[in-house]
Amino acid sequence: MDGLRWRLAPRRWATLGLTLCLAVLAWQPWNQAPAQSDKPALPAEQADGMLSAIFAGGCFWCMEADYEKLPGVLDVVSGYAGGPEDNPSYKEVSRGQTGHAEVVQVMYDPRQIRYAELLDHFWKNIDPTTPNRQFCDSGRQYRPALMPLGPEQEELARASLQEVIDSGRFERVAVSIEAPGRFWIAEDYHQDYYKKNPIRYGFYRSRCGRDARLEELWG
Repeated sequence: MDGLRWRLAPRRWATLGLTLCLAVLAWQPWNQAPAQSDKPALPAEQADGMLSAIFAGGCFWCMEADYEKLPGVLDVVSGYAGGPEDNPSYKEVSRGQTGHAEVVQVMYDPRQIRYAELLDHFWKNIDPTTPNRQFCDSGRQYRPALMPLGPEQEELARASLQEVIDSGRFERVAVSIEAPGRFWIAEDYHQDYYKKNPIRYGFYRSRCGRDARLEELWG
């Protein structure tokens, strides 16, 4: 019997190890303090001549990763916009308690990339057919929305939306155009999540079916 128990022990350790790995993947630091710093959404032009733009495309981890790949984009910050509550936390937003959407604020150099190009990139990285859902995440906090900063961006955003509608590619285009209101920076552990946690990020993105659905929609 002692020999049998010794042979079974590695199996128990393997099972325990698998359980711990799954727990690590599922864990989120819910109890971290809410975002303490905020930025007004306007103006789009920064003091150094750089410009900013806000996009809601579901999971801000994924949108941040997608936008930071573009030449001319200087920084991308994950945050919350489009809701009335002050100082929202991830726990509140993810439960749909504040009216905010997960968004990214994109800082870019207009000499290298135009807002119209950021709009094109937005469409190719979202599912425009679902009003309150993006891939495996559902609820208004994951609604796809363009949140222009100022009249020039709004004009371009509306033209871009109309172009997608007129293309006839989709039976339904559920992307809204909204005033962002105040932009709240998300908790620090969300910033550059795909760099800080590449394994967990890759697991989430794959299991969520994001890239498979984008390939189906856009080719």
